[in-house]
Amino acid sequence: MKKILKKIWWAIKLFFTRIYYGNPSKKLKIIGVTGTNGKTTIATLLYKVATELGYKAGLISTVENIVVKEIKQTTHTTPDSISLIKLFAQMVKAGCQYIFMEVSSHALDQNRVAGIKFTGGIFTNLTHDHLDYHKNFENYFKAKKKFFKMLPENAFALSNTDDKYGNAMLDSIKAKKYTYGFKNKADFNERLETKLIGEFNAYNTSAVYATMILLGKDKLKIKEIMKNLEPVEGRFNYIKSSSGVTGIVDFAHTSDALENVLRTIQAMRKKNQKIISLFGCGGDRDSLKRPIMTKIVYEMSDIIIPTADNSRSEDIEKIFEDMKKGLPNEITKELYFIADRSKAIKKACELAKPGDYILLAGKGHEKYQEIKGVKFYFNDMEELKKFLK
Repeated sequence: MKKILKKIWWAIKLFFTRIYYGNPSKKLKIIGVTGTNGKTTIATLLYKVATELGYKAGLISTVENIVVKEIKQTTHTTPDSISLIKLFAQMVKAGCQYIFMEVSSHALDQNRVAGIKFTGGIFTNLTHDHLDYHKNFENYFKAKKKFFKMLPENAFALSNTDDKYGNAMLDSIKAKKYTYGFKNKADFNERLETKLIGEFNAYNTSAVYATMILLGKDKLKIKEIMKNLEPVEGRFNYIKSSSGVTGIVDFAHTSDALENVLRTIQAMRKKNQKIISLFGCGGDRDSLKRPIMTKIVYEMSDIIIPTADNSRSEDIEKIFEDMKKGLPNEITKELYFIADRSKAIKKACELAKPGDYILLAGKGHEKYQEIKGVKFYFNDMEELKKFLK
C-alpha cells in the first residue's frame, strides 16, 4: 500500500512540475549518450568542445552537472524526471544552446527521460553490467535500445559499428543513422590527435568528433580544440613518482573497462616493468561479474590486489569469495586480498619498483567509500600521492 501511495504522490508531483515548467527540453538541443563504458568521457568532452567553440552548454553526467560553467551536485548518472525538468529549465534560463547528457539503462527502464526531445543519441558499447537490476543481458540491451527507438525522425543516431551490438542499436529506428569505428566500415573513422591515451579513448574521441560534425561544426576547429582537451577526472588520470613508478586512477568497474585499461598499460610498459592492479567489486550489485573481473585482472597483471570498492551493506569477505571464483586453481602470481583500501594502496606502492605501473581501478572520480551503509571521504588519487614517493 505504501509503495502504491508513493507512486501516486510521485505522479502528482511530476504532473504539476510539468504544468509549471512546461517542456524546457524543446528549447534545447540535447544529445544523449548511452552504453556501458565511455558515457562520461564522451558527454564531458562534447561539453568542453562546444564551450570552446563559444556556445553556452550544459552537462549532465556521473561526475558533475554543469549549467554553462556553474557546477551543480550530482547523485545519479541520469537524474529523476522532476530533477531533469528543473535542470533543463535552469539551462534554458542560463541561455544554454546545447545539452550533453548521459542516459543510463536504469533511467531508460524507469522512463526518466520520457518526453525529452533529443537532437541526437550516441551508443558506445554494451558489456556485462547492471544485471543485478536488469536480471539478464537481453533486458539490459532492450533498455538501451529503448533510447534509440524514442529518437524522432529529424534526430541522428550515432553508433559504434565495431561493437557487437552497434548495428542492432540502429535497427528499426526512425532517426538518421550514422556509425563510427575503426575495424568495420563506418561513416566516421578518423583517428585524432589528443592527449587521451588508449584504444578505448580513440573510440570516445571519434564519437565526439562525429557528433560535432553532425551538429554542423567546423572540422578544423574541432580538431584543433581536441588536441588540447585534458582527460576527464577519474578516467585514466596518472602521476609519476621520482623513482619512475606510474600510478593510474581509473573508474573501470566492469570487465570490459578493466580489459581496455590493462591492455593500454600493457602497450605502454617495457619489458620487465610490472603491472600492479588494485581493484574491487561493488557490494549489493551484480555479483556475476565479480569472477569475470577477477579473471581478467589476474591474467593481465603481474601483481593483483583485490580490495574494497563500495561494499555498501554487503560483507567484504562475501565479495572476496565471489571474486576468488575467477582465479585459477594454481596461483602463480603475487596475490594479496586486503579489505582496507588505503592499506591496499600503500601495499601496492611498497611493492612497486622503478618503471612499474600501479592501476587503482573502480573509484575514479568518486570522493567517498560506502561501507556498512556509511559514506566516508576517500580519494584514490590523494591516497596514491600520499604513498607513492
